[in-house]
Amino acid sequence: MWGTATSAHQIEGNNKNSDWWDWEVNKPARRKWPLEPSGIACDSYNRYEEDFDLCKQMNNNAIRISVEWARIEPVRGNFDRVEIDHYKKVLQAARDRGLKTFVTLHHFTNPLWFSRMGGWTRFRSAKYFAKYAAVCAKEFSELTDFFLTINEPEVIVSAGYLTGWFYPGKHNPIAGALVELNLHRSHNRAYSAMKKSTDKPIGIVKNVAWFETDPKKSIFLDRWLGKLGMFLNTGLSLLFVRKNLDFLGVNYYFTNRFVKLHRKNLNDKLDDLGWWIRAEGLEQSLLYLKKYKLPIYVTENGLADAEDSRRKDFIHDHLAACWNAIQKGVDLRGYLHWSLIDNYEWHQGFWPRFGLVEIDRQNNLQRKPRPSFHYYAEICKNNKV
Repeated sequence: MWGTATSAHQIEGNNKNSDWWDWEVNKPARRKWPLEPSGIACDSYNRYEEDFDLCKQMNNNAIRISVEWARIEPVRGNFDRVEIDHYKKVLQAARDRGLKTFVTLHHFTNPLWFSRMGGWTRFRSAKYFAKYAAVCAKEFSELTDFFLTINEPEVIVSAGYLTGWFYPGKHNPIAGALVELNLHRSHNRAYSAMKKSTDKPIGIVKNVAWFETDPKKSIFLDRWLGKLGMFLNTGLSLLFVRKNLDFLGVNYYFTNRFVKLHRKNLNDKLDDLGWWIRAEGLEQSLLYLKKYKLPIYVTENGLADAEDSRRKDFIHDHLAACWNAIQKGVDLRGYLHWSLIDNYEWHQGFWPRFGLVEIDRQNNLQRKPRPSFHYYAEICKNNKV
């Protein structure tokens, strides 16, 4: 299965009932993040057919999108039929172009009413999310091939409650621990509620970072620190949800190297954000997940590369890593590159360019396929690197 990935708030535009929108437009002068508001984003709320045409041109047979809780349930308990029908049109448009659909129910943003009630810090958050998830399962099941409940719960915690980069911009590890617990409770409760009306596979999306050591400089304790990092980032949360998973979505961007109990990544290959490019970490992450005996889909993998000078090699090397993992017994069934188009990169705004397709923000958001678009199209067409 070959495809690309997007998320609603990052591309749709004018998501005005969400907490992220409120955080963007009511930013006090003293706060650094986010660097700019999302505004119209890529106007994909209206231009989704144009985007899916690009998928077809790229020989994709799958697309990952998300639906917006803030649009579907703008007021607690009131589900908006117009927005539900809109997302049905979006899904039908994907289906008409031969695309299997991965539908994410929560990709970082919440309805304002939910956040104003305390959001994920409240025990009752699981009840509200499960009710929303049940409606999505009932309404979208016929047009959905895979449901994903929550995107990167560990990032919601780390960026929202530790570093403060994401909404709600907190530095409160106790609240963060409570949020992580409630996010996984919410997945489990949503899984049970959704299964009453859909037989489609249901998974969760994990941001899996690999932790490694330097073969020459690391000490014995670095290896244990790496194992602890993998457990805290990935293993611990899967303990809460593994019984309620039909498959696992894996987002891979990071490898961290420990040397003498400090993180010391190499700077040999970096993207525009300064993230270390390390394809071997994807292979090792997939091998780490093999023990869970679940079908796996890479639901995000990409880099910020405005000049498109590194993306071709990035794709080649990371797909080679996927192939190596498959040869070693990993049940990997699909790859969805992040991202189809340039988008709103959360607290960083629009400057990081992750798209296989450039969005020309100075020219009516014109879609311009990059050279890597055509390279990936050949891979998807031929089913090989």
